[in-house]
Amino acid sequence: MSHAYGTHGPANPRLGNLARRVALGVYRFLAAKKGFHQEDSAHGRERAESVRRKLERGETVYLLGIGAGGHDSGIALVRASKEQGIELLLNNEEERFSGQKSCTEFPEQSIAQLRVQMERLGIGPTDVDAGLASWDYVTLAATGVKAFADELPGSFRTAYDPAAQDPTMTPDMVHAVMFEAPRRLGKSLGLAGDLPIIGMRHHDNHAAFAYATSPFAQHDEPVMVAVIDGSGDDGALSLYVARQGRMELHGKNSDPADSLGTLYSLISSTQGGWKILQSEGRYMGAAAWGNGNRLTNPYYAQLRQLLYFGPRGEILLNRSLANWHRKGFLEPYSQELIDLLGPPIPPDKWWNPDAVLNVDDIEHSEITQDRVDKAAALQLVFEDGLFHMIGHFIRETGSSRLVLAGGCALNCVANMRLLDHFDEAFFARYLDQEKTRLHLWVPPTPGDSGVTMGAAFNFALAQGAPIGKPLAHAFYCGAAPSSDDVRAAAASVPDIGLLPLGDTSDRTTCNLLADLLAYIVARGGVMGLFQGPAETGPRALGHRSILATPCNPKTLEVLNAMVKYREKIRPLAPMATLKGAQRWFELSDGASDASYNAYRYMILTARARPEAYPVIPAVIHKDGTARVQIVDEEQDPFTFAYLESMGRRAGVEVSVNTSLNVASPIVQTPVQALEALRRSKAMDGIVMLGADGQAFLVWHAVKVQPKDGGQRLLDWVASWQAEVGTRAGIHLPGAQMLQEHHAP
Repeated sequence: MSHAYGTHGPANPRLGNLARRVALGVYRFLAAKKGFHQEDSAHGRERAESVRRKLERGETVYLLGIGAGGHDSGIALVRASKEQGIELLLNNEEERFSGQKSCTEFPEQSIAQLRVQMERLGIGPTDVDAGLASWDYVTLAATGVKAFADELPGSFRTAYDPAAQDPTMTPDMVHAVMFEAPRRLGKSLGLAGDLPIIGMRHHDNHAAFAYATSPFAQHDEPVMVAVIDGSGDDGALSLYVARQGRMELHGKNSDPADSLGTLYSLISSTQGGWKILQSEGRYMGAAAWGNGNRLTNPYYAQLRQLLYFGPRGEILLNRSLANWHRKGFLEPYSQELIDLLGPPIPPDKWWNPDAVLNVDDIEHSEITQDRVDKAAALQLVFEDGLFHMIGHFIRETGSSRLVLAGGCALNCVANMRLLDHFDEAFFARYLDQEKTRLHLWVPPTPGDSGVTMGAAFNFALAQGAPIGKPLAHAFYCGAAPSSDDVRAAAASVPDIGLLPLGDTSDRTTCNLLADLLAYIVARGGVMGLFQGPAETGPRALGHRSILATPCNPKTLEVLNAMVKYREKIRPLAPMATLKGAQRWFELSDGASDASYNAYRYMILTARARPEAYPVIPAVIHKDGTARVQIVDEEQDPFTFAYLESMGRRAGVEVSVNTSLNVASPIVQTPVQALEALRRSKAMDGIVMLGADGQAFLVWHAVKVQPKDGGQRLLDWVASWQAEVGTRAGIHLPGAQMLQEHHAP
């Protein structure tokens, strides 16, 4: 089919559909022989009936969700019962244990940690009622065959040339899951044989977890659920209408090529120079430095031609301008697109962003401005597509509540602009609804680190399990390290000093030690905070965080250059109490449900109030926004107490919060945290809390510039002890060390 914007639709749709049907039958048969089944198979129906009967009898069922291969592998454990509904117990992400970002390997280390956690909960491997995969890999493999046949002969090399394939989900990875995962899972759990796995539809998994844990799930009114990502098993967009714990598929696209997520990922990696799945957030940050005006941005009008917007909310790729649907990463651009954007950066040149995006002199470098203008244009086109889809969805359903999932939901700037766009004026004009506006919720794991949980939630919902409690925090990755783990780590990592601080399980001591942390940060210290289970999802939220003062305009430069070693365009996010967030940022009424729950996970930006600019400059991005995290006192009492102390010490209940990592995924273990401390040049120390509440201060005890062996840090601790601790009647267990430190 042709259009003014070019062509859309596959070149050989009949051949593609035939190839898909044949491949689906073959893969379904072969995979079942190895213990991997589809949901509608005999095994899938038998497991579903067994779980349904147990739930009806009032028994508890345990479901494993597994991402067995491809990007973001991991394992999740979910419990469900008629009385308690569906409960998330854990979501272990393999990247945290392996140290490989967006890990594609079978999640051996996540499963090993799962076994430890199951033993603590009194759950054995034989108690697991079903193993559920985060993808229906049978359908995914058949869809890959269809995509190849759709574009023959142009797609010929994509079948065998690794340079053309998506490195995060190759055909070999998909085949390995179908033919090896049941055996490996059974062995890793200590079972005598395989643990059969049921492949669950990828987008259904995204939707099930996001909806069931949202503040909207208990409402009687219909809720819109939109899943938008690079690709699922059978497309890149699925829309649902959910009500009273049940979801119905409202509409979907059936061609992964027509994907907003793929468009954003591919342009951001081939123009930004970063690895795919790690490029999107960086490019979104770069967009704030570019021209964000649709009328004057030099690339917007041309880049907008990559998409055709259909009359029923559909978005189709202009296949005469793009080329990735045909040649993959081998030749992703047409000549026309090369003329517009310049040649794509090939995968073997990724991770060299400074060659493309040098922001040392952002206002004067023509090349730099050119590059960030491209990022801004892509962001604008992405938002156009989002507005088009969601606007039609709202008009069709009349709903004002939206749950957003899929990797595209991590675009926190677009999320904010959704709330801006679909305001009371929109609902009054198009739906004749007065005093109504869009309300939005996004889970902390909208990307593929969330579909392990989603597979289990999806299966449980389908068997009639009631909705459980709304999500209140994201601390589900791994187990909380013990105090002995912290001590052992400090003893095993070279050149680490350790000072016991006290027991934070006592509320008074907790508040005082939080005040010590604020005392250090307010004076310019850069401190890590390590406590409890880690956050699941891509954002640090107070359990694996680096903290710094938001009041110093040089904080951003110091953290980017000497702690995180990342590009200068990367912003810093603020964490705040609700009072602090309302004081300094313009929070949207559309995100106010359940005490502003939508702002707890750093998936939504807010505009800074004018008076915030001179007070907290370190956490305000180039475009005047900030990716705010509101900390809840009940869910994280130590971090909340720290923020209240920042109000007294720095005058704002706000802190810089960036992830505790240095050139790695967010740290998981105490040893990983201490290695990050050693690699960093400007982190003063880390406050580490054991599972029993015992707190420790650790630092890198070397005197190699710019490090001073912890002298500045211990001086601050000693000053706090003299000023506050002694008056409050608290004497740090390591006070003798402080006395020796200050001895003449």
